[in-house]
Amino acid sequence: MGLVAAADPVPIAELGAVHFTGIGGAGMSGIARVMLAAGVAVSGSDARHSAVLDELAALGAVVHVGHDARHLGAADTLVMSTAIRRDNPELAEAHARGLRIMHRGTALASIMLGRRPIAVAGTHGKTTTSSMLTTALQSCGADPGYVIGGILVSTGLGAAAGTGELFVAEADESDGSFLLLAPDAAIVTSIEPDHLDNYASLAQIAAAFERFAGRIRPGGLLVTCADDPGAAALAATAAASGHRLHLRSYGESAAADYRVTRVAAHGMGVSFQVRAGDRQPFGINLRIPGRHNALNAAAAFAAAVELGFPAGEAAAGLGAFGGTRRRMELKGQADGVRVLDSYAHHPTELAADLRSARDIVGGTGLGNGRVIAVFQPHLYSRTRIFARDLGAALGLADEAFVLDVYPAREDPEPGVTGLLVADAVPGGRAQFIPDPAGVPALVAGIAKPGDLVLTMGAGDVTALGPLMVAALRERQGERAGEGR
Repeated sequence: MGLVAAADPVPIAELGAVHFTGIGGAGMSGIARVMLAAGVAVSGSDARHSAVLDELAALGAVVHVGHDARHLGAADTLVMSTAIRRDNPELAEAHARGLRIMHRGTALASIMLGRRPIAVAGTHGKTTTSSMLTTALQSCGADPGYVIGGILVSTGLGAAAGTGELFVAEADESDGSFLLLAPDAAIVTSIEPDHLDNYASLAQIAAAFERFAGRIRPGGLLVTCADDPGAAALAATAAASGHRLHLRSYGESAAADYRVTRVAAHGMGVSFQVRAGDRQPFGINLRIPGRHNALNAAAAFAAAVELGFPAGEAAAGLGAFGGTRRRMELKGQADGVRVLDSYAHHPTELAADLRSARDIVGGTGLGNGRVIAVFQPHLYSRTRIFARDLGAALGLADEAFVLDVYPAREDPEPGVTGLLVADAVPGGRAQFIPDPAGVPALVAGIAKPGDLVLTMGAGDVTALGPLMVAALRERQGERAGEGR
């Protein structure tokens, strides 16, 4: 895939007509939505049809399913991501015509020109944290623009132009494209090994984050997690760099500027207190599960307060946050079994969400239910590198079904399948299921009232959630029929 080379943003008024190759992706569709709001002529294509394409078409974009050189039409600029292969016919046509070709990261920087960008980065938690920050700022009346990697449950949108001066952007380190941004403020939630198809080591990842911190404007704000070793090390490096940043930290650590205490999980929510120095602590009750989300909320709270917004209004906004799709999202409940969906695809993320699932089943009022995980590995390279750690994380579930690898942008690797992960789950509590079609019936066959089923992965495993709910409802109907 390769790391992205730096490029200067271009004012959107100078882009002309813009074509997006891969317009259905979360980031690409968000940028396209903001450009449409600014009056830019937008077209785009994606490999498959989706509701996102329909939404963009309704806003005035010309969209196509499939990639073809003819789809560029009269475009002046092509926007692409690193997921687009070099032999893509639209990319080849853009080169042949001499069109301006922009990476998604440069396009994101372009739509933020003239605004005050706030970039949210980190190996984990950046989608939820950027969503929380957006909601908190909206609660404070700021009406920020935003482009995040998920969909806000409250609005059904993952991007909006906004009318305020602030612009919240999820900053992607996976391909180095966060180095195309020059924010006024930034949050870094965590720094861990990932995307090792692009980075040679954790040291190289940490160095990229140091360069990212160096792109924050002098005098700007950097908020880091004091509990995460990588983020804490970044803060120390930034403090010694002479770059003149306003540094603030959050976490349960006693050294945190915004210290999180009294974290308590309660079913599908979590509560905590956050105190800044000697100020009165603020209690925040989140409507989403997960102790890790208390830290994500503290990051958003710290950033909002440091940007000058009232702490009480920011806390109220976080309390009203309705969640982000695919982040422990409830897909339905039937026959006493809840089905949730998670985007988790890294061992740390799997472990955090499975612990959250354990908190939920312990608070159902139906006794301690079991946690059943349905996991789809994402990328052959990640599966090969992290198979053992993914299996260990899935050991936190009572039962696990492991699907085959979702390849995304990668070609198959001999011997790399979901079986590597299933075999690494302790106690033989995992089954490798190459064909996902039978999973809903398998789950309905073992799930009991009080249990929680969690689909996990960055691929199309999300489609199984509604099918499982339907299978459980069918089971419930059959039982009701037997009782008559």
